[in-house]
Amino acid sequence: MRRPESPLRSAPLPGSSSGKAATMNRLGKKANETLIEMALSADGEECNGPETISTAGSEIPSSSEGLNSTETTLLIPEHQVQSGRKYNLFLKRRLRIDKRHQSKDSIFFRDGVRRIDFVLSYVDDLNKEWEKKLERRKEFESNLQKAGLELETEDKKESEDGKIFFVKIHAPWEVLITYAEVLNIKVPIRENDIPPMVENPLDCVLFPLRLPEKVMHPEPDYFTAPFSKDKQELYLINDESTFFSPSMRNRIVNYILTRCPYGTEEGKKKFGIKRLLNNGTYTAAYPLHDCQYWKKASDPNCDSERYTLYMEWARFLRFYKEQPLVLIRKYYGEKIGIYFAWLGFYTEMLFLAAVVGLICFLYGLFTMDENMSSKEICDPTIGGEIIMCPLCDRDCEYWRLNTTCESSQYSHLFDNVATLFFAIFMGIWVTLFLEFWKRRQARLKYEWDLVDFEEEQQQLQLRPEYEAKCTQKKKNPVTQEMEPYLPLTSQAVRFCISGATVLFWVSLIIASMIAVIVYRLAVYAAFASLMENTQTLQPISGLLTPQLATSVTASCLNFVIIMILNFFYERIAIWITDMEIPRTHMEYENRLTMKMFLFQFVNYYSSCFYVAFFKGKFVGYPGAYTYMFNRWRNEECDPAGCLIELTTQLTIVMAGKQIWGNIQEAIVPWICNWWGRRKARNNPENLYSRWEQDHDLQTFGALGLFYEYLEMVIQFGFITLFVASFPLAPLLALMNNILEIRVDSWKLTTQYRRPVAAKAHSIGVWQEILNGMAILSVVTNAFIVAFTSDMIPRLVYYYAYSENEDSPMSGYINNSLSVFLISDFPERNEPKENPENFVICRYRDYRYPPDHERKYLHTMQFWHILAAKLAFIIIMEHVVFIVKFFVAWMIPDVPADVKAKIKREKYLTQKILHEYELEKLKERLCQGDKRATEKEFIATEGRMELSRAM
Repeated sequence: MRRPESPLRSAPLPGSSSGKAATMNRLGKKANETLIEMALSADGEECNGPETISTAGSEIPSSSEGLNSTETTLLIPEHQVQSGRKYNLFLKRRLRIDKRHQSKDSIFFRDGVRRIDFVLSYVDDLNKEWEKKLERRKEFESNLQKAGLELETEDKKESEDGKIFFVKIHAPWEVLITYAEVLNIKVPIRENDIPPMVENPLDCVLFPLRLPEKVMHPEPDYFTAPFSKDKQELYLINDESTFFSPSMRNRIVNYILTRCPYGTEEGKKKFGIKRLLNNGTYTAAYPLHDCQYWKKASDPNCDSERYTLYMEWARFLRFYKEQPLVLIRKYYGEKIGIYFAWLGFYTEMLFLAAVVGLICFLYGLFTMDENMSSKEICDPTIGGEIIMCPLCDRDCEYWRLNTTCESSQYSHLFDNVATLFFAIFMGIWVTLFLEFWKRRQARLKYEWDLVDFEEEQQQLQLRPEYEAKCTQKKKNPVTQEMEPYLPLTSQAVRFCISGATVLFWVSLIIASMIAVIVYRLAVYAAFASLMENTQTLQPISGLLTPQLATSVTASCLNFVIIMILNFFYERIAIWITDMEIPRTHMEYENRLTMKMFLFQFVNYYSSCFYVAFFKGKFVGYPGAYTYMFNRWRNEECDPAGCLIELTTQLTIVMAGKQIWGNIQEAIVPWICNWWGRRKARNNPENLYSRWEQDHDLQTFGALGLFYEYLEMVIQFGFITLFVASFPLAPLLALMNNILEIRVDSWKLTTQYRRPVAAKAHSIGVWQEILNGMAILSVVTNAFIVAFTSDMIPRLVYYYAYSENEDSPMSGYINNSLSVFLISDFPERNEPKENPENFVICRYRDYRYPPDHERKYLHTMQFWHILAAKLAFIIIMEHVVFIVKFFVAWMIPDVPADVKAKIKREKYLTQKILHEYELEKLKERLCQGDKRATEKEFIATEGRMELSRAM
C-alpha cells in the first residue's frame, strides 16, 4: 500500500496560497496559467534532445511525449511557481537542518524533504572555453528554474576529489502533475476488482522457485487512467511525495532537460542536455540509485528498492528464483523490464528444448556401440584393410580407414535418427516460443498500463538531429505544419555511400572466411606430417586426427577474426546510420538494427554455413580434384561425414562468444569502477555522497539494451539454424542465459548508474527478426539433415542396396567408398612415396571403378541419393511449416482473461469520467447558464446510458 501523507508536504504554508491552490485544483477549478516560453527559431535551430514541445494552434501541449521542436513551452501556473518559492523559504525556517548532521548517502536535498530526481555534474576547468561553458550553465540552470524545477548545488570542496560540482534537481508537485499530463502517464483510479486467476495446481511444486509476495507485488493492482490536472480528485492520491514513483519522476525531469534551451550560438538557438554533455559543459547527467546495493538506506522514507533487487534478483545464488518483474519495471522503467521479461521467458522455454536435446544426445551415446558404420571403420579386417587416397597433393600419404575410428564413433553422437526428430521438434518449438511470448507480452502490456501507449505516434516524431541538419522545409500534409525535409538527391547519395560501406564490410567478412579456408587447406599437410613424425603425439593420434586439428585451430582463428571485425563494425554501423540522417526515432532504430544484424549474421554464421553446405561438396575425385584459385585443393569431409566438424565449429564459436560476452559485461565494468573509486572505497558515507558514488559508476548508454538484444538474437540463431548438428546447443544456451540474467541484473544494480526510465510495449523490430530466423531455421536444418549428415545415404542403402537381411547396414562403408587406380594419378596429385606399393585407394563418393566403361562417372546410386535428399527437404519443410502455421493459428495472441480485464478497465474509466462530468454539470446548473447547461446535462446523461448499454 502507499505510505501515508507526509505532514511536511500536507501542512498549509504560512503566508502562501499553495494550500488554497491545491484545494482549487482538487475541485477541478482552472487557475490562470502563464506560459514560460523559450522560443526557438525554426529557421536556425540546432537541437539535440530527443523531442521538443510544439504549441502550434494551442496553448496547451498535447498528451503525447513526441512533439514538434519548433518551440519549447514549459507550462507551470504562475501561482504555483510563486507558492513553490515561498514553500522553500518556509522549509528553511521550519526545519533548520544542519547539513553536517545529514548523511551524504541521502537522496534528498539538505532539507531532508525534497527528493533528488536528477543530478548534473561538471568540472570547473580553467581552459579557453571556461567562460563559454559558464554562460551556458548559468542560462541552462536559470531556464530549468523558470520551468519550475528546484536546484541545489554542491561545491567542489564538498566532493571527494575536490574537483567536481554537483547540481541536484528536484521536481515539485506542480511540475510533476503538469508533465504527467503532457506525457500521458497513467495513474491509479481504483483497486482492481477482477478476481485473481485460479491457482495453479503446480504452485506447491514451484514454491521453492517463488519470491516473497512483497517482492513480486510491492503494490496492489489498480485500474488506471491518464493523469489530468483538472481531475485530481479522481485519482488515489494518498501522498503527493510518493504518488509518482522515482522512475516516473526521473523520466519527467529528463523530458524537461532534453528540451530546455541554453542560449544562442552562431545564430542558432540551442537546447538540450545531450549537446551540453557532448561539448563538455556538463560531464554527466543521471538519476540516483535510492541506496547502496549492499545495505538498506538509513532514511525510513527511502524504499531501498535497489537493495531489494540486489538481494532477491542480482545475486547468482538466486539463479533458480523467478524474476521480480514488477519491481524491475518500477525501478528501471518498462523498456528494461520488457527486456528481462523476454529474456526470462526465453530461458524458461529453453529448458524444454534443452531436455529434449539432452535426450537425443544420450540416445546417440547409448547406441554408439551399436552403430554398424563405426564398427566397420574400427574393424581391423574391414577398416584396417581399406586404403584411403591422400587428403592433399604430394606431401600426404596413403592412410588406413581405421585411423578415424574414434572420430567416427563420436560423430554418431550427433549423426543418428534422433537428429531428424530433434530438427523437426525445434521447428515446432520455435513457433511455440514466439506465439506464447506474444501472449506473455500482451499480459505485460495490460499489467504495466501499456495497452494504449502511443509508442508508434511518439516514434514517428522527427528526430532533433534531422531537424537540425535539414535546412529545407515543406508542409506536412497531415499536421499542415512546416517541417524540415531531406531532398531526394541527398537521400540517394547518402544511401549509396551507406550501402557501399555495408557491402564493403560484408565482403571483408567473406574475404576473411576465405582466408580461414585457405588456412585450412594450407596447414592440413603440415598437421598430417607433424602427427605422423612426432612420437609424443602417437598416443592421441586416433583422437586428434589431422582433420580435427585443422578444424579446431581454424575455428579458433575464425572466432578471433569475428571478434575483431565485430569491434570495428559496431562503430562503423553507428556512423553510417547517423550519416543517413533518419527522419524518425523508429527509422533510426530499425536501420541501425538491420545493419548490425546483417553484419553479425554474416560474421558469426558464415563459417558454419561453409562447413554445413560447402565443405566436401565440390572436391572432385582423385586425378581430377577441384582447386581454389587454382592452387589449394578443396577440403574433403571425414569418412564419417562433415557433421562432427560442423558441431566443432558451432561449439567453439557459440561457447567462445558467450564466454567473451560475459567477460565484457561483468568483469570489464567491475575493473573500471574499481579503478575509478579506488581512493574513495574506504571513505565513510558522510564523505562519499550518494551522487558521487553513482557518478563513479559506468554509464548504461542509449544502445545498452540494443547490444543485449543483439547478443541473445545471435544466440537464438545458433540454437535454431544449426541445431540439427548439435542437440546440446539449447543446453549450452540455457546455462548461459541463467548466468546472463544474473550478470545483467548484477551489472545494472551494482556497476551502472541508474538508467533514465523509458516506456516500451514490446521488444520492437527484434520480434520480426526472430520470426524470420524461425522460418529460415526450418530450411537450414532440412539441408543439414539431407546434405551434411549421412542419414539419407544410409536410409537409401538400407532400403535399396543392402544385401544382408540379417544385418542390413553391414557393408555400408564399403558401398559408400569408390575405387581409384593409383597409376591414374597425375604427377601433380601423386604422393611422393608409396612404400607399401598400393595399387588402389578409396575415396568418399559414388563413382564407377576404373575397370568400368563409365570410368569415374557418377553411379545410379548417387542420383538415387540426390533425389532422396531433395524429396526429404521438400517433405520436411512442408510438414514443419504446416504444423508451425497451424500452431500459430490455434494460439490466440491475447489471452481471454486479459481481453476481459482490458474491457473492464476501459468501461470503468469511462464510467468514472462520465460521472465526474455529470457532477460538474450539476454544479453548473445551480450557478451558470441554465438553458445551455441543461442541454449539456441531457447529452452527458445520454452518453452515460449509451456507455452502459455498450
